[in-house]
This record gives sequence, structure tokens and C-alpha cells, in this order.
Amino acid sequence: MPETLTDAELVARAAGGDDDAFRQLYRAYIRPVYWIAHGIVGTAADAEDVAQETFVVAWRKLGTLQLESESLLPWLATICRFQAANRLRRQRKDRAHTTDAVDDTIPDTIDIEQQVISAALADRIAEELQTLTELDREIFRLCASEGYAYQAAAEELGVSHGVVRNRLSRVRTQLRGALRETEEA
Repeated sequence: MPETLTDAELVARAAGGDDDAFRQLYRAYIRPVYWIAHGIVGTAADAEDVAQETFVVAWRKLGTLQLESESLLPWLATICRFQAANRLRRQRKDRAHTTDAVDDTIPDTIDIEQQVISAALADRIAEELQTLTELDREIFRLCASEGYAYQAAAEELGVSHGVVRNRLSRVRTQLRGALRETEEA
């Protein structure tokens, strides 16, 4: 018949590195800890995580524990409540950040007039790009559309860094002028 040890004896052995003693404590208290966690966080998945986190913290702190009662459960319940509260705070914070991010990126209303203007602007830019030389169109595509650095575009096209920089500057000036004419018309 296996030896029956008190919680204090199991804690002392577990604190000394006895994995079997800690395993006995875990088996004895995982269910009550889980139900305490479930009562706080409300979902099975979160309760399982909180229960596991509770025992990880308990394992780390066993060496400093002075057991005040015959049962380890009150101490585990305290750790569990802190872990559950931390999880709920993180979830609220995550939801707040997610909600803010969504609100910042989605317009409240769709402005049809703005969409028509944007489409007309895009058409005007496309028209103006067709008037450029093949090299200028490629420089614009690589640098302005695809985000290439001047040197990378130069290597891709087999020209110098200065050629890319100067031609892109001219293309941008030409496009700004064409867009100003469109706005004034």
C-alpha cells in the first residue's frame, strides 16, 4: 500500500525536486483549480490555460511556501485567481487594441464622390504614364509602385543610380503637373 503523505510533506518533497510529489499534488488539486478558473474566466479553454499557469507558478514558488493550513488548495486558489485576473486583463486589452485598429482603418461611410474622383485620378495618372518612355515607366513601376530603392532599380534596369534618381524626379514632377491641370479643369 502506497505511503499517504500530507500536503506539507508533499510540498517539502516537491520543493526539494521530487517530481512524483509534485505530480501527486497536481492530481489532487487540478480539478478544483480548474473549476475555480472556469468560474472566473468562463470558458473551458481559458480555464485549462489558467489551471496550467497556476501549477507552473506554484512549481516555481514551492521553495518559499510556508503552508499555513493542512491543504494546499487555498494557496493554489489564490494563485489561480491572480492568473485568471491577468488573463482577463490581457483579453480586454487585446480586444480594445483590435477594436481600435479596426475602427481606424474602416471608414464610417462610403463616399461615392470620392471614389469617382479617385478613379478619375487613377485614369489620369495611367494616361500620363503612357506618355513616358519605356525606361521612365519601368523606373516609376519599380520605385513608386513596387518600392525598390534607387540602387536596386538601377541594378535591375542596368543603369546608374543617378539615372534612376533624376528620371524618377522628372516623372514625379510631370505627374504632379498633370494632376494640377486635372484639378483646375
